[in-house]
Amino acid sequence: MRVAVVGATGNVGAALTEALEADPEVESILGIARRTPELSLSKVRWESADVVTDDLVPLFRGCDAVVSLAWLIQPSRDEDTLRAVNVDGSRRVFEAAADAGVPTLVYASSVGAYSEGPKDRPVDESWPTEGIKTSFYSRHKAEVERSLDEFEAANQGMRVVRLRPGLIFGRQAASGIRRLFMGPFFPGSILRRGLIPVVPELDRLIFQAVHRRDVAEAFRLTLTSGSGAYNVAADPVIDPDVLAELFDARKLRVPATALRMGAAASWRMRLQPTPPGWLDMGLAVPVMDTSRARTELGWRAERSATEALTDLIEGLREGAGFPTPPLDPRTSGPLRVRELRTGVGATSH
Repeated sequence: MRVAVVGATGNVGAALTEALEADPEVESILGIARRTPELSLSKVRWESADVVTDDLVPLFRGCDAVVSLAWLIQPSRDEDTLRAVNVDGSRRVFEAAADAGVPTLVYASSVGAYSEGPKDRPVDESWPTEGIKTSFYSRHKAEVERSLDEFEAANQGMRVVRLRPGLIFGRQAASGIRRLFMGPFFPGSILRRGLIPVVPELDRLIFQAVHRRDVAEAFRLTLTSGSGAYNVAADPVIDPDVLAELFDARKLRVPATALRMGAAASWRMRLQPTPPGWLDMGLAVPVMDTSRARTELGWRAERSATEALTDLIEGLREGAGFPTPPLDPRTSGPLRVRELRTGVGATSH
């Protein structure tokens, strides 16, 4: 099997290339990214390409599957750039795969594509995917879902799979996650039991997480089986009780409006790179039922959601990363000066 991974150097992409490298059924892997890494894997050939501007059809010819992972989270202050990559770029990947005659297309959607839903019971893949309007990430994921619906209808001879994972954590993604969501002023050393005295208690602060390697395994399984949408997340669901236990902290009732005002103010002041729409999305999206992935793909999370979160927290404390441009701690520069110089939340790093 010959597989092209678009966005192969990011959190999921790097984990997936490693998983495919170990798969005896995979003959070769084409890793496509804007910036190629200085990382040598025996089955991987790296190619530099931009999903917005470059001709992808020649790269995809002869491939048995294309995995579409390319996505921008920053620059959060430039939605035109984000949309060009996330929405238009995804469409270009889909069309190029069809034009190249690739039989299987796998796309990385997200829990963020879902419309507002319940936190007290899980929903399956039939829940509406209209997104959360105040979150650019959610709007873009929902728009790509609509594009993929149209694409599937027009390309019925192609097997199309979309995965909708929860929050994707893991030690090797720590530097990338800190840079994208927390910014240069965040001290990773504070993430220790007893050093965080309180965690916010909100009724809808309930979310699902999954380890990056378990997500990579789900993608690997879709290369040979399945079609349609699959929710991907590990147990348990994380709520304020779990967070309080994890940090040995007490819960403090905080109004959601106060948290949102703080997130919005700190983003406007460029103290951190994450706009308040991320909080809106986290509080709004439903809890997902993952039984379809377990039944049809045979997928199981080897790590619990708390193990995935703990692995990330340890990585944040240690400044851990992975030798690809989006995940490498060196991308930030000494003392994170490159992040400060380029503007917090103003570039894609």
